[in-house]
Amino acid sequence: MRGGGNMNKMMKQMQKMQKDMVKAQEELQEMTFEATAGGGMVKVTANGKKEITDIEIQEEVVDPDDIEMLQDLILAATNEVLKEVEDKTNDTMGKFTKGLNLPGGMF
Repeated sequence: MRGGGNMNKMMKQMQKMQKDMVKAQEELQEMTFEATAGGGMVKVTANGKKEITDIEIQEEVVDPDDIEMLQDLILAATNEVLKEVEDKTNDTMGKFTKGLNLPGGMF
């Protein structure tokens, strides 16, 4: 029954990997990400849960005659910060799934 030892070793490795993945996910969720648009005129902050936690808008970018520009800057900064969160999540979690051939690109 030599195969049993290999199976136990593999199960222990999987359990460790699962613990490490949970820890990495928790750490990611606690991280803060920032992105700016318009040369820093709009700054959007998000957490690792992909929740927007803050938006800062410099007073001089607020033009009542050009609301569309402000909307575009907010959208650009928001999309950028969410991309940063996604990229960091994929980079961090991809270390665990590398070579496992998981269906559907899970991470």
